[in-house]
Amino acid sequence: MTIKDTPEAWEIRATETPFVGNKTSVRTDEVVMPDGSVARRDYQVHPGSVAVLALDEEDRVLLIKQYRHPVRQKLWEIPAGLLDVPGENPLHAAQRELYEEAHVKAEDWRVLTDVYPTPGGCDEAVRIFLARGLSEAEGLRFEVEDEEADMEHARVPVGELVRAALAGDVHNTCLVVGALSLVAARGGDGLDALRPAEAPWPARPFDA
Repeated sequence: MTIKDTPEAWEIRATETPFVGNKTSVRTDEVVMPDGSVARRDYQVHPGSVAVLALDEEDRVLLIKQYRHPVRQKLWEIPAGLLDVPGENPLHAAQRELYEEAHVKAEDWRVLTDVYPTPGGCDEAVRIFLARGLSEAEGLRFEVEDEEADMEHARVPVGELVRAALAGDVHNTCLVVGALSLVAARGGDGLDALRPAEAPWPARPFDA
């Protein structure tokens, strides 16, 4: 048996968008169930995101700490951001986020994993990259605002991150999934066997 997600689209009888926000919206679909009944499904429509697990030469992961209003907490996270431009190459977006949030660039990029963080209520797709060969970016630092103006930065050993994740001390999806995926990749075929940085991404097709 092959364990692999498969595309499928059930019939939609009607759809409406009761809320449109700055970056996301809420959609209501009337979906035909297998028995022929129709059920309403509300979900957030999201442009997609990228995240970067940046690993330095001392086997530390670059982290930021940022206030997240919906959960009323400051969370340790890895650099991440929205795919603001339709069809945008996710690698370019990830490189931009690493520069803007950490003023860092990387020489080696790989796809670590792709996830749907909350597929029961949101269509967001996230590509998590592994970035190695880190160095300080040239030029002026990006001018941050809003929640990002209060960000903290740290570099934390991989083992410490994994322990924090399993202890329930860190909760950000990309951080937890990224750290555990890194350890799993090392225990498998190795980091150099990860997919190339511009591997196809059916959830968010992009231009080369």
